[in-house]
Amino acid sequence: MTIDNDRRKLIVGLGGLLLSGCDNWSRSESVLRFLHSSEGLTKGAQRLISSDFALAREFSAADMSPFFRSNGNSTADTPEYRAMLANGFANYRLRIGGMVERPLTLSLNQLRALPSRTQITRHDCVEGWSAIGQWTGPQLSHVLDLAGLRNGARYIVFYCADSFGDTPYYESMDLADAYHPQTILAYGMNGKPLPEAHGAPIRVRNERQLGYKHAKYVMGVEAVASLANVFGGKGGYWEDAGNYAWYAGI
Repeated sequence: MTIDNDRRKLIVGLGGLLLSGCDNWSRSESVLRFLHSSEGLTKGAQRLISSDFALAREFSAADMSPFFRSNGNSTADTPEYRAMLANGFANYRLRIGGMVERPLTLSLNQLRALPSRTQITRHDCVEGWSAIGQWTGPQLSHVLDLAGLRNGARYIVFYCADSFGDTPYYESMDLADAYHPQTILAYGMNGKPLPEAHGAPIRVRNERQLGYKHAKYVMGVEAVASLANVFGGKGGYWEDAGNYAWYAGI
């Protein structure tokens, strides 16, 4: 077993423990402080021992899981999303803006017409389960290059159609992950259009991080210099709530 796989199992196992029956332990302020304080060390160590373009392991079709449960929400229950779902996302538009030279609005057909990447990878959920699936879509780097990042852009924020209560779901990543060759805007899963439960019509695949970083139901992409003024300022829905760290490398 490689060091990378050892670390992956440790992080996923720890996430499963946090969300399992050990409620008193998982709610300990000292434990949460430790997990968040180690975020910078984890990110620095991973970036130090592997290049920005080191690939997550890819698998063969024979390795694909017969059942792949969905993580997070299983739908985006808004009138706007239900209408798009009903007409096969013919009216879907992905907005790319913020610190870019050429703001874009792309239909699903336009995204499908871009050069695409297909990869079979393992999804590791913080709840402690894993599954292997195939994903297809354009590399995020290609879409960002079409828009043209401005100097000073440091993060990419994804705005989603789903929410938890009144709070919209969102996520973010830095440019190292945004320009990683395996980071794609997936419109296909296992050779078929991306299912509703898995984030149709578009979800992020950020293969070197845990599943909650793989934003679903993506409606907008924004380049920003800082995360401080985006919702709660910590880079994601779960991060703002204090549940998980911003960097979830595996």
